[in-house]
Amino acid sequence: MLNYYPIKKSWQIVKWLGFLIVYLAASGTLEVAGDYANNQFVAHHMLGIALIVTAIALSLIAWRYGQQLSAANPRHFGRTRVTSQRIVQLLVIFILMVAFQMIWSYLISKHILITPNNQKAVEADQLKLPLWNAIFSVVLAPIFEELIFRGIFMNYFFNRDNRLNNVLAVLISGLLFGFAHELNFDINWLMYSGLGCFLSYTYMHFRDIRYNIALHFLNNFISMI
Repeated sequence: MLNYYPIKKSWQIVKWLGFLIVYLAASGTLEVAGDYANNQFVAHHMLGIALIVTAIALSLIAWRYGQQLSAANPRHFGRTRVTSQRIVQLLVIFILMVAFQMIWSYLISKHILITPNNQKAVEADQLKLPLWNAIFSVVLAPIFEELIFRGIFMNYFFNRDNRLNNVLAVLISGLLFGFAHELNFDINWLMYSGLGCFLSYTYMHFRDIRYNIALHFLNNFISMI
């Protein structure tokens, strides 16, 4: 068992990184389509490829998440009944998340922090294919990222239902989410990580990935408008 455990975890790391690469490949094809925005013929064909790749990638990742829950689900993640109390709780988390982002935006506006490179890239892509990039950023990216950074990640590495595992799952998932959006270990990385922790806590609290997908969707929508 002692020899098997490191091999198992190493293989899970490889698989998790594989799912992340699949997501990046899907978003990358849309970015390539945007690079040909001035050539409608090429752009339309590249956009078609991007949509096919995105559909396949999302289906694969969602299938794997479902398989994980079927095989082992000690925290009983799944579909829970939507109640008014849960909606209020989600709105409270959303308000706190917006307040966090407002502080971040204030620090950037006062030139205490620089605009993150990820934000610059998103804004540049919006100018190329506004509609499709908006759909991807607001609707598809939250689904991809919640399945990968919360669902699959926690099932692979923190699948025991105890306080230590749950706290570590929220923190490490948040830090990895931050690193995926900001490659430099600076204040912006910590801010992205803070957003990731809001999303991780939401997943752990509600035990239903639809809630943190909805929270991520609302956050990206507000950021865009």
